[in-house]
Formats: sequence, structure tokens, C-alpha cells
Amino acid sequence: MTALGAPAERLEGPEKVTGAARYAAEHPLAGRLFARPVPATVARGRVTGVDVSAALALPGVVAVLTPDDAPRLAEPGDPTLTVLQNPDVPHRGWFVALVVADSPEAARAGAGAVHVEYAEESHDVTLRAGHPRAYVPEELNGTYPGERRQGDAEGAFAAAAVRVDVGYRVPPLHNHPMEPHASTAHWDGERLTVHTSSQGTTAVRTTLARMFGLAEERITVVAEHVGGGFGSKGTPRPDVVLATMASWHTGRPVTVVLPRRMMPTSVGHRAPTLHRLRLGADRDGRLTSLTHDVTTHTSRIKEFVEYAAVPARVMYAAPNQHTVHRVVRLDVPTPSWMRAPGEAPGMYALESAMDELADALGMDPVEVRIRNEPDAEPDSGKPFSSRHLVECLREGARRFGWEGRAPVPRARADGPWLLGTGVAAATYPVQVYPSAAAAQALPDGSFLVEVNAADIGTGARTVLAQIAADALDVPLERVRIRVGSSDLPAAPLAGGSSGTASWGWAVHEACGRLAARLAAHRGPLPEQGLRERADTEGTADAESAFARHAFGAHFAEVAVDSVTGEVRVRRLLGVYAAGRVLNPRTARSQFVGAMTMGLGMALTEGSTMDAAFGDFPEADLAGYHVPAHADVPDIEAHWIDEHDPHLNPVGGKGIGEIGIVGTAAAVGNAVHHATGVRLRELPLTPDRVLTGLLETGRPGPDRPGPG
Repeated sequence: MTALGAPAERLEGPEKVTGAARYAAEHPLAGRLFARPVPATVARGRVTGVDVSAALALPGVVAVLTPDDAPRLAEPGDPTLTVLQNPDVPHRGWFVALVVADSPEAARAGAGAVHVEYAEESHDVTLRAGHPRAYVPEELNGTYPGERRQGDAEGAFAAAAVRVDVGYRVPPLHNHPMEPHASTAHWDGERLTVHTSSQGTTAVRTTLARMFGLAEERITVVAEHVGGGFGSKGTPRPDVVLATMASWHTGRPVTVVLPRRMMPTSVGHRAPTLHRLRLGADRDGRLTSLTHDVTTHTSRIKEFVEYAAVPARVMYAAPNQHTVHRVVRLDVPTPSWMRAPGEAPGMYALESAMDELADALGMDPVEVRIRNEPDAEPDSGKPFSSRHLVECLREGARRFGWEGRAPVPRARADGPWLLGTGVAAATYPVQVYPSAAAAQALPDGSFLVEVNAADIGTGARTVLAQIAADALDVPLERVRIRVGSSDLPAAPLAGGSSGTASWGWAVHEACGRLAARLAAHRGPLPEQGLRERADTEGTADAESAFARHAFGAHFAEVAVDSVTGEVRVRRLLGVYAAGRVLNPRTARSQFVGAMTMGLGMALTEGSTMDAAFGDFPEADLAGYHVPAHADVPDIEAHWIDEHDPHLNPVGGKGIGEIGIVGTAAAVGNAVHHATGVRLRELPLTPDRVLTGLLETGRPGPDRPGPG
């Protein structure tokens, strides 16, 4: 067995379980201070005065920075980082002061003693369909077109034999990684070192250099271990700017750890999305029309669009399609990346609507999806580099026991529990970006591989070492790997399921060159060893003639308590076509973790925007509920062997996000199958489920309805 493809254990595992792995806030530098931000308490307005006297009088408080006296920085290009630079308050939770003290406790007390006065302005934080300020952006975050038309979707829908016209709502969602956003900054003369919890330190260094007027070579940004990110650490966040600013001001190392209650308003969120799906089909179940209309919000200071209608451009063969995104600028925190952005809410709506279409047709929902399999990508017309969705659906159905499923809802019960099963498909694009890497052969027979990858808990170190060992044709234990520092060869961030494909390409090339050089070398190695470097710019980012996507199929079995409305997921099963699986152990971990995140999206996760105060009331893990192990007793992840020669040298597609994409829809479809009630707003909490049951007059299998 070669190193690549083996279920290798994580190389950093012993460090993590023994506590030796240090995270961003765990660097005990001499003289270190701690800083805590003060969030705005109005939804829109201006700071008119800041009284810091009470804070400065407290023991341990060293300084308080305000918009009046904080160091002035250059424009960062990202308005969410312009903290303490002016008195404007674009949304509640915007940082309006920073207290620096000799302990976290003193900083917290000082922050509570700062008194801020505001000139408050009227605000609008409510997203609604038909909002008068809604507009269609030309581009979605600089990538996809905001609107696409093919054929006459409206006319074909009107003429369709079977029609589904439905709306869905996904609430705001929040990233809650185990390690909160944290940074420790230290200036040594004009040299800056920053330890930060980030999915990409190269981008952090570039941003800090721009804002603080430094050459990049005078900055080192380190993120050796990161306790999760899920997108919220994909770009620099205010904590790293505040820590660097406070260290510059005080001349001492400063650590900023954002309290969990501040994260929903300061590090991005998944914006709420309102969906309208119109599907038209012939009597045989083939789509003739597909329309996906999405309305979402962004902030007034920065446009970020949850591109939830984009997956509909990929999935099914409908000759007439219309997908459009409408965006409203509101007085809300700026939304940002969250695991499987666009695909997670978009596929929930699309796959729920496909289930409703199957009901209207009286057909099996697996068969409906198979009948609408396209020959090429509907949006671009490009051939797929590989597409094995049908195989995933059939293999999943076999493993799940789908064949014995009752065709009609409410056919199975266990006492007061109504039982049902559901299915949904999933897709996620293949994304690869240029990266550099270096490989070095040392006289002792070991190898050192360096790349500024970010291991955010996914096992990236291990898989990259496996790629190196495979290219060098040596055992894995002879390879050492360094990641997570901007001093290493530059690499893109960990995001969009692109990390291993991007970094691994460069590692493969560097190690291949080193292997060739070693094969030609005669005699012992020099004391410094032999070193080779690779940079995939111009190749990894070259335009492809193929549409490249991963696909998957999700199956769920649920039990719904007809007395309380509680939903319990008894089984989750996913089957994926994601290229070559490079490490089955870490791959299964990624699939299962993402499926669990999708379970949270379906049943427990969700927040609201308080119209009066412009705030998210569910600001911590007491109010924002994430699933625990007990919430799903049986969860399986499988994959099919997929060879795709049109991706990258290692043949991987990326697996971090596709596991979440179809889970919520599969659970929702299973709830409908169990109850006969179609719920179109997430999460499927007991109050919503019970209300739906009571409104239908069919609360349970063995008791009469009310009255």
C-alpha cells in the first residue's frame, strides 16, 4: 500500500491530546497584555462621546482606545476591518472602543465600565420579499453572474403538465468554531509577529502590511493550529487588527480573544435567504422549467451575497431555466462565508422542491432525480469532468434500504412516533488555486516539506505528508511537514474545499522534482541537503474545458413525536463522488462532521434579527443550539471510487463541504414523509412541527385531532 490512500492517523494528534499544540491565544510572551472590544449598543448612528475615566481607574487597566485616539490606519480594502477609525456605527455590535489590561478579567471589567454616547439614527434590519430597495447584483462576490436565463422559463412553467410553486426560508446561521477568533500580536522594533486563528495567513499578512504601512517581509503571521473556522476565519477579522493596533500603541504583546457572544455580529454570518422555486415537468417527470429566485441581505458597508440559486444552474436537465439573486442593503452586520456558502441553503430549497415535485407526480423521489440527469452542465454547456450522481443515489438507496419505503406519507408509526425517510442530492464545485511549496531531502534520510497551508482541524498536514511520501516513494514516517506560517512558501487559504487540491498540487510537483534530482545525484547529500520548489501559478488556475463538481446523495430516517413535535433523526447516510479519496480516515471525519452540521441546520440552528434593536438574540451556544452526539445515533459516510483525470495530479475534488449540502433537505423530506406536513422554514423545531400537525387536524397515528 502506498502512503496516499492509506488511513493514516493525524500527525499532530499527539500534540493536541497532550496539550502541547498551541493556539493563537496561548503564547505566553513576556509582558503580555489582554484587550477586549466594546460593542456598539445602537443599530445605526454615530459615537458622540466616550467616557473612559471609570475604566482607567480600575486596577490592571492600561489603556482604552477609542475612535478619537486610536492609531490611524490605511484603508484595508475590506470595510469590516476599519475598526476605531471613525465615529460611524453601521450596525449593532460594531466595535467602538478597546480596553487593554494586564489580565483578561481586568479587560472585561474595563470594557464594562466604558460609557459611550450616540447620536442614534433610524434603522431597517428586516428582510422581506419584495423589499423596495432590493436589487440584482451584476456579480456575486466577484464570481458568478447575479442572474441567468436559458430559454423561456416562465412560458414553459405556464404550459407544464405538472407544476410546483413554493417558497422556503432559511434563517441567519452562525459559525461557532471551538476556538473563538483570537490573535496575539507582538512588535519587535519595526518587525511584527502575529499568532492568529486563521484559515490563511498569507492573506492576513498582506492585509496587515497594507493597513500598517509595512513591507510584507517584516511581518510573520502564524496559525500553526486552528480550532475550526468553517469560513468565518477565511479572511482577516477585526481581532487581528485590534491586537496589532493595541500592541503598536502600548509597545507590548497583546492578545485579543473575541467573546463568543460578540462573534455573530463581528465575524460574519450566513445571511437569511428567501427562496421561491417554480418547477414545471411533463407527466413522465422530466423538468421543462426551473426557476429559483433568492432574496437575501447584506450590510450597508460591504456587499456579500449568499449565492443560493447558483446550484440550480448545475443540477438538473431543464431546457428553460431562470436563476436570480436579489439583495437588500440593511443595517445589519456584514454576512460572510459559512461552510458550503450558497450550496447549503440553495440545495435545501431546490431538493425540497424536487421532493414536492415527486409528490405531485406520484413518483419515487430518487427516480425523479435520475430522470433529470443532464448530459452536460446546464449553465455552461461544458461536459462534466466526472459526474456520478446517479451512482451515488442508487448506491445510497441500496445501503439505506430505500426499496422497502412506503410510497405515501404517514404509513409508519411506533406508538406516538411517526416514522419517515427522505432523500436529497448534493453538489459542490471543484476549486483549485495556485500555490507554492518546497521539498528538501536531508542527509539523515528524512524529508522536509514546507507549504503555508492551514490545518483547521481537517487533517491537512497528514494528507499533504502522504502526497509527499507518495511522490518521493518513501514511507510516511520519513516525511516532516511545516504549515501555518507566512514565512513558508505562499499558499491560498483553506476554504471552498480547495485546500488539499491546491496545496497538494504544489507539494506533488516539488517532491516530484526532488525525486528526479535525487535519482540523478551521486554520493552523499551535502550538509544542507537538496531542495526543490514548485509554484503552480498558470497551471492550477488555468481555464478548464470541463465542468468540475463533486456530487453526493443523502438519506435520512426520522421519528416525529406527534405529541410534542420533536424530531429525532434515527439514521443519516451519505454516499459521495468526490474524486480520489486520499485518506479514508480523515475523509470520513470530514463527511460525518459536515453531515452533523447539516443536521444542525435542519433541526436546531437558526437565529432571528430583532427588528427593534437590530441584534441577534441567539448570540451564544445557550441560545444558538448546535447538535451533539446524542442527536444522531447512526451516521454513515460512504463514497464510490471515482477516477477523474481533469482535476489535479492527485485526483481529489475536496470533501469538506459537500457533506452539509443535502443533509437539511433529506431530513426535511423525511419529516414530510413521516407526517404528511410540508414545513418550509428551517429549523424544524418542535413548535413548528406541532403547529403543522395541529393545523392539518392529524396530530398523531392513534389519537383524534383537537375538538
